[in-house]
Amino acid sequence: MTSGLLLFGVVVLLLLIMLPQMFFKVEQTQVALIERFGRFSRVAHPGLNFKLPFVEHRAGRLSLRVQQLNVKVETKTRDNVFVDIVVSVQYHVVEGKEFEAFYKLTNPEQQITAHVFDAVRAQVPTMTLDHVFEKKSDIEDAVSAGLKTKINAFGYDIDGSPVTDIAPDEKVRTAMNEINAASRLREAAEQQGEALKIKTVKAAEAEKESKKLQGEGIAAERIAIAEGIRASVAALLEVRSGVSPEEAMKTLILTQYFDTLRSIAAQSRATTVFLPHSPGGAADLSRQISEAIMVGNQAPPPSGPPAAQTGTVPGVPARAA
Repeated sequence: MTSGLLLFGVVVLLLLIMLPQMFFKVEQTQVALIERFGRFSRVAHPGLNFKLPFVEHRAGRLSLRVQQLNVKVETKTRDNVFVDIVVSVQYHVVEGKEFEAFYKLTNPEQQITAHVFDAVRAQVPTMTLDHVFEKKSDIEDAVSAGLKTKINAFGYDIDGSPVTDIAPDEKVRTAMNEINAASRLREAAEQQGEALKIKTVKAAEAEKESKKLQGEGIAAERIAIAEGIRASVAALLEVRSGVSPEEAMKTLILTQYFDTLRSIAAQSRATTVFLPHSPGGAADLSRQISEAIMVGNQAPPPSGPPAAQTGTVPGVPARAA
């Protein structure tokens, strides 16, 4: 009885010692690789797993998540500009190829970095600096294509390799900024000059239109005045049949002269105007008007068709029939 209890105790003790080595847990998005006597046996998936104690052991774990490796590559463009290009390689272990991913590559990150250097330095020297900025998708495609063919055989797949940074040399960046600033200033000056040109042209067009309308107004005003004078002279001739047209014109002009004086005096803010208004001055004005009418009558007739003589007054256009 005592020996049986002792044996049972030994078995229980051995089980307690061996249980932690028999069962193990694998986290989600991970796999464990099991070896038996140093040789690969199987892949343990997420959850509770069993292994033979002292016979099998866990060689390692692999993450199935997408991982990212930032690789900074210094290279030279076709126009001899040194640039630092950062490529963010996104990769993951291919399901079913855990053996290749674990046993065929000693350091996956180092291998991927070497392939990125090779792809970037083969692509960028064929491009100018401007082309590198404009066509960085070509660099991404070249890196992805080169990595896929070389890394897939080792159990990895490439999800993408975007170019996240392009940094030229500091002196080159300073020169580029100065060029951009000068270009912006030149463009701003051109825009300001164009705006000033448009403003000047529009102002000239507006002034031209204003002068045109002003001239049309003055012409219409003078036509109306001439028409009024013609009507006044015609009315005076009808009332006083013995009055000559010249006398009628003198009377009408003197009347307008006095009306003008009255208008000037009626203005509250009018500037003081000194005019000779003695009887002798009025007689002198009448004489000047008579001389002007005589000179007008002595002028040669116009080259156009003769004007109608009926009801016309010298110096006044005839009313259209």
